[in-house]
Amino acid sequence: MAQSSSSGVLSTAGFYRRWLGPVLANDEGVDAEQLSRAALQALAQLSLRRRWPGVSGVLEGISAELQRRDVRLEQVLFGCRFSNPVGLAAGFDKNGVAAGVWDRFGFGFSEVGTVTWHGQPGNPRPRLFRLAQERAALNRMGFNNGGAEMLRRTLLRQALPARGQRPAVLGINFGKSKITPLDQAADDYASSLELLAPQADYAVINVSSPNTPGLRDLQDASQLRRLVERLRRLPGCPPLLVKIAPDLEDDAIDGLARLAYEEGLAGVIAVNTSLDRLGLEQRVIAQTGRTLAEEAGGLSGDPLRRRALEVLRRLRATAGPALPLVGVGGISTPEAAWERITAGASLIQLYTGWIYEGPDLVPRVLEGLQLQLDRHGFRHISEAVGSGAPWR
Repeated sequence: MAQSSSSGVLSTAGFYRRWLGPVLANDEGVDAEQLSRAALQALAQLSLRRRWPGVSGVLEGISAELQRRDVRLEQVLFGCRFSNPVGLAAGFDKNGVAAGVWDRFGFGFSEVGTVTWHGQPGNPRPRLFRLAQERAALNRMGFNNGGAEMLRRTLLRQALPARGQRPAVLGINFGKSKITPLDQAADDYASSLELLAPQADYAVINVSSPNTPGLRDLQDASQLRRLVERLRRLPGCPPLLVKIAPDLEDDAIDGLARLAYEEGLAGVIAVNTSLDRLGLEQRVIAQTGRTLAEEAGGLSGDPLRRRALEVLRRLRATAGPALPLVGVGGISTPEAAWERITAGASLIQLYTGWIYEGPDLVPRVLEGLQLQLDRHGFRHISEAVGSGAPWR
């Protein structure tokens, strides 16, 4: 088995825990959005200069610490070769500024965006809040991003390898511009996808963010079917996945699973952030003095783990084993990752848990998956998918 995750003071993980751990342990202090922006600015410089001798040396050290190679974890899904099943979820690298270095942090794939056709500032600040005790976050960002054309230029500037030759698969998550009426949503998505298709290994139709008015209406089966059919007609359309909300009723989940199968979607990502406060209705946001029940936005992190697992199981039961599923929401431990895979997810994504746990969460998850394969006698991760095998 691969070496254990490094935790020395001079390691990436050790540095993260020493300097950012105390900040992330409190709701107040450095603004959550400001902290994310500072981290992305540093990562953007690494990505642009990753071939420079000094920078490449730093990145080689990060890779040695955080990457875990194992042929048992490799998969080919919807035409994409994944070196491992752990990905960075959409929402962190909205403008793709660090697309060239996510593999160095151990990820088998990354998903940039959400991108919209029109660049937009998003909702008023403050709009991202830590819930440190619960290892959770509340966000009402509102698809803040520079727009599809800016993302295209950003990705080209980083000189990424061609599709199919990248060390980590690159997905692009697409949303509707806030200024675009709902009845013109298909054209809005299509404009972005047509422009960015050459850069995307796969594309995600985001119809589940709670922070764009009316967007979740597109999860209605008839509306989503029209949207999918419109996008699939585009020349060079990459594999299409849809990302769904955790707040859907069971019959709606079943309908989406059937639609995905009937329309030949490449997969379903479950789930986005939740409008349900998941038992935290009276939790007070320190920065505003208001309770979660009074605040707008989507909840992510550990409180979402149970519901995200329920939705995934429902999708698997309805769609069967042929449709690839991506599990996201409340995954902050190796056990939670294994739980999602054995419930039917071929891939998983991290975001809030990765922020709280730090960069060594990725190798810890991968080591946990390796250990479980050994203990259950599975020869490959695909044998674990949907197996129901318990954590041992």
